[in-house]
Amino acid sequence: MPDLEWSDLRYALAIGETGSLAGASRLLGVNHTAVLRRLDALEAKLGTRLFERKRSGYEPTDAGQTVLAHARHMADRVDEIERQILGRDRELTGLLQVTTAFVIMEHLLPAPLADFARAYPGIEVEVTENAFLVDLSCRRPELVGQSLAQREADVALRLSGQVSEHLVGRNLGVTQCRVYARRGAPGLPQSVQPLPALVRDAPWVAFEKTQQDRIYDRWMRAQMEHARVRVRVDIFNATAAMLRTGIGVGLLPTFMEAGNPDLVPVSEPIPELAAPIWMLTHPDLRQTARVRAFMQHVGDALTERLRAI
Repeated sequence: MPDLEWSDLRYALAIGETGSLAGASRLLGVNHTAVLRRLDALEAKLGTRLFERKRSGYEPTDAGQTVLAHARHMADRVDEIERQILGRDRELTGLLQVTTAFVIMEHLLPAPLADFARAYPGIEVEVTENAFLVDLSCRRPELVGQSLAQREADVALRLSGQVSEHLVGRNLGVTQCRVYARRGAPGLPQSVQPLPALVRDAPWVAFEKTQQDRIYDRWMRAQMEHARVRVRVDIFNATAAMLRTGIGVGLLPTFMEAGNPDLVPVSEPIPELAAPIWMLTHPDLRQTARVRAFMQHVGDALTERLRAI
């Protein structure tokens, strides 16, 4: 195979990630003609077609899939080098990108984040909310889940029993889940009941029937097969909103209880749904001053909050 350089492969990778010349040109900040010219030159160098030109867009051939795999590996190496260089920054200034779940942002993060912003005014924190665990070592969202942030992050806060081996961080504490109902709602339980009775007798607000692999989704699929489900949603915030209408009972983390005084717990904590909250970062960013400060300051505050629940 001819010697290939990153300057060649980045054009093919952009087409593969966006599926079109127009998308690649926007991603790379060059014009459409330049992308086509570089692709033609790369295919000529390799002596094979890398993409099939279809109405739906550019689809990689078998050879294209091989080239894209190498290009993604090279892109990850380029990103690693950039992160290592940036990681030498010892100043408590600059942009810090954080990704977290919607429910953590609403119920746990605001006060610690505000305190951090006051303590470190030179650091600009940008928070992206998302429902699922993000693998910070991966550049392509489709490789790490259906609904991941569209760009990389410096720090992730996630509810998860599993953590990528490529990341480092700290376990901030364990969350518990209980079943809740609207306080005083007619026809709904108002005190702690055995879980089998709730599943059998109460109307439910459940998670949607998808193939998500969160522990809560797996629990729902196992428990709700014969339950009376009134409404299905996809995230805890939506569950809480529906529970406040009195339509049924539903599952929530116990740290949401303080923010929902209209709801009353109607089950004991469910042991199989206990899950740690992780604060994660790239190994090559953990010594960056702003990342280290965030993980220490915000991490300590969240650990204290979780212990108090």
